[in-house]
Amino acid sequence: MMRVRSAGLAVLVASFALATASAMADGVPKLPQKSSYKVGFAQTESNNPWRIAETQSLKDIAGKCGWTLVYTDAAGSASKQVADVQSMIAQKVDLIVLAPREEKPLVPAVMAAKKAGIPVIAIDRDLDQSVAKPGRDYVTFIGSDFVDQGHRAAEWLIKATGGKGKIIELEGTTGSSPANNRKKGFDDTVKKQPGMQIIASQDGDFARDKGRQVMESLLQAHPDVTAVYAHNDEMAMGAIAALEAAGKKPGKDVIVVSIDGTKDALQAIIDGKLGATVQSSPFFGPISCKTAQEYAAGKKIPAWVKVSDMFFDKSNAKENLANAF
Repeated sequence: MMRVRSAGLAVLVASFALATASAMADGVPKLPQKSSYKVGFAQTESNNPWRIAETQSLKDIAGKCGWTLVYTDAAGSASKQVADVQSMIAQKVDLIVLAPREEKPLVPAVMAAKKAGIPVIAIDRDLDQSVAKPGRDYVTFIGSDFVDQGHRAAEWLIKATGGKGKIIELEGTTGSSPANNRKKGFDDTVKKQPGMQIIASQDGDFARDKGRQVMESLLQAHPDVTAVYAHNDEMAMGAIAALEAAGKKPGKDVIVVSIDGTKDALQAIIDGKLGATVQSSPFFGPISCKTAQEYAAGKKIPAWVKVSDMFFDKSNAKENLANAF
């Protein structure tokens, strides 16, 4: 009896492995050309200006692109975002535009969409490419070069400090591609400077208040800090508040650099509290529409549709303030 059950189990395992291999081998589902589409947009959260601007960009383009948008907000939960994608699959959307909260947890949802014949475009944050591949499992990743963003922030800080400093790093959401790569770009560049040291690095979840709380705690342990690198402007603004509460002058006692290019950040540069910020554009609506149209037309889409980003410091912050988000 045990032999029969074992044999049956072996057949089931083999069948599952064969089906999985077949699914992995198959290409991304096609998107037929038509005048209108039902498009799911799975947003990760809406707790900061960057996310709000991104959502508005998708909503603004929907009418021009012939999209009926099915919008969800995961409120910062990867499991909720997986459920959101599953709901979109059940609603039989034509296309899913996904801003994955984390690289790994959203892969099964993307695979489920693929199995259901629904193509997925990842925007602003990528998926774990060791498991899911653009061009095979999803159409493409549309986003910035996060490693380069970290590198640019580090290069500015090196020049601003003369290559000397004790740095606190406020990291973005653990497991997200921006946090992973903004850290890599910055850390790898700073390591080449013998006079610079990252004395503490902690997750602030890309949130202003969390960034403030983390900075308050790290300041107590490291009162000798001379520079702060935040993975986004919201955490940088939180760090500035914590520095001021501790009696330190951001921009003088402690130099702060970050990434995003928000209106608050540009104003902080003008006020002398923030040194610089690397833009990370949230305006994914037009490029998502164009990419979907090209995919439907049968054009080959690159694995990475790279977004180019500006750099803001005291030389150009004021002139760009009106157009910031």
